[in-house]
Amino acid sequence: MATSRIEQAPQVNRLRSLWANGGCAFGAIATIPSVQSVQVLARSGLDFMIVDMEHGPIDASSAHAMIAATGGTPLVPLVRVAGKEQWHAKIPLDLGAMGVCFPMTSCRVDAENVVKAVRYPPRGERYWGPFYAPLRWGMAMRDYLDGADDEVLAIGVIEHIDAVETAAEVVSTPGLDVVFIGPGDLATSMGLHGRSEHPDVQSAIARIEQAVQGSPVVLGGVATNADQARAMIDRGYRALMIGFDWSLLQRGIATTLEGMRGPA
Repeated sequence: MATSRIEQAPQVNRLRSLWANGGCAFGAIATIPSVQSVQVLARSGLDFMIVDMEHGPIDASSAHAMIAATGGTPLVPLVRVAGKEQWHAKIPLDLGAMGVCFPMTSCRVDAENVVKAVRYPPRGERYWGPFYAPLRWGMAMRDYLDGADDEVLAIGVIEHIDAVETAAEVVSTPGLDVVFIGPGDLATSMGLHGRSEHPDVQSAIARIEQAVQGSPVVLGGVATNADQARAMIDRGYRALMIGFDWSLLQRGIATTLEGMRGPA
């Protein structure tokens, strides 16, 4: 008996259409290796989730389960990898991630590596092995391979003071889709650990924003409240992370307790 073919219509990366229509995508960073927490995130109204394999205690097996848990939901699963080398993207992509986020994208060469890592030849240097990605996308293998280059997102993170001067060359790299500004590491690189609100850090962020604005690259960042989000959208941001899974849980509990306990 012939092997049955998956007869579902190919699923596209809905973030691309959202941005093409001028919208802003909202997401969160998942650091807890939990299918259950992803199921909650995926049904909470978020547009995307970044599985954190850079700082969170998440291995390939956990990442696979978390990516698979987004199936059947509108949430777009992305992965943040731990290094800048192209091989870091292989496993997340073959597990079904719809984009890979590379840290410390600080120059044109870094940005080119991001693009090459997520595109198949001749457009890039990704090689064959997507055993589970087509299952997450609800597609046959051939359909996945035919569409992956156009659907997967090449994402860089500008998060070092040295990259402020080179941000323009980063965003001029053909094929780069998104740049996130990482305020935490940027502040750390300036000797201002944990003080991303410092005027010097904010000045550096403004210079990066200026470099990205007007380029074809989507500008992404972190907004933890509605006022901040609206201000950032007005400055051209189209991808905003509202927090980590642990911080959202922590904030939710704190708000609930505050309401129950009343004023001190």
